[in-house]
Amino acid sequence: MSQVATHAHGTFCWVELGTTDVEAAKKFYAGLFDWETADTSAGEAGVYTLLQMRGRDVGGLYALQKGQRDQGVPPHWLAYVAVASADEATRKATSLGGGSLMGPLDVVDFGRMSVLQDPTGATFAVWQARDHAGSGVRDEPGSICWNELLTRDTRAAGKFYSGLFGWTMQDMPMADASYTVCSKGATKAAGMMPILEEWGPMPASWLTYFGVDDCDARADRARRLGGRIGKPPTDVPDIGRFSVIEDPQGAVFAILEPRTGA
Repeated sequence: MSQVATHAHGTFCWVELGTTDVEAAKKFYAGLFDWETADTSAGEAGVYTLLQMRGRDVGGLYALQKGQRDQGVPPHWLAYVAVASADEATRKATSLGGGSLMGPLDVVDFGRMSVLQDPTGATFAVWQARDHAGSGVRDEPGSICWNELLTRDTRAAGKFYSGLFGWTMQDMPMADASYTVCSKGATKAAGMMPILEEWGPMPASWLTYFGVDDCDARADRARRLGGRIGKPPTDVPDIGRFSVIEDPQGAVFAILEPRTGA
């Protein structure tokens, strides 16, 4: 297990699920990834559930509030990027053409956050850690292993994230599109690819990948637990095998079985 104590600024550090049925979501993800759950108080916001693997936090889960549901916010996974200052990151994001959807605000003593939107419409969050650094394990089966931006304007998105986080971009040709690897220094921080026309009216979004030991078996388990397979297990040369899944409430995520040695 790759245990993590801190996250470098400009890299993804946390992921959380907003859902319409907390208990059903707990059951689905516990069955799929063998996660444990621990409920904690979130003050006026109610209960926040920590998703854990062998006692270390992997992510969080909470019930979408009535106001969010009334506004049409669907169940979704939200990915967080570590920053030195949530306030400064919010100011910089808006100056670069992005938008602020919530915050900056304090989350008890855990840290300070903002929910932001890039110029192409994709939503993400930033996290200024205090008592909680973020995910305590990653790049192992059952934990976060990759984050990927799907957008209709990779050039605008690349300019925004380069300005906000200092990412550098490297294009990698693929069979049907170009894939961009976003790096923070020597660390590969994320990926980016254009939304293809055959995908239909899909909005720009960040997709979270969780590592698995057997992509086909876990995809089949997700289906048997009530999930829907959006993209069947597929090989990516030199990378591994992945599948895109929609949980029973409608939140979308992906799983990745890395190629041995990748």
